[in-house]
Amino acid sequence: MINRSFAIAALALGALAASSAMAQDKKPMDDSMAKVEKCYGVSMAGKNDCAAGPGTTCAGTSKMDYQGNAWRNVPAGTCTSIKTPKGMGSLMPMKA
Repeated sequence: MINRSFAIAALALGALAASSAMAQDKKPMDDSMAKVEKCYGVSMAGKNDCAAGPGTTCAGTSKMDYQGNAWRNVPAGTCTSIKTPKGMGSLMPMKA
């Protein structure tokens, strides 16, 4: 009976140690990953990051290149400097 209790306690302690080690293994989010913004009108057809207005559901559903209501995540501060054949990127949805 004592051996069984000792084995259960050892198992519990091992699980606790393993979970603690796994929790410490997670790296904090890199600053460059955290600083992004939605940029409208810069994605290619089917390459948007999420919903692109009526008739679309989520990522990859834009119907045409540089669709004004389709957005793509870009590094923060770069959206309005992205030049496309239809103009510059926008922080707000544009008319398609």
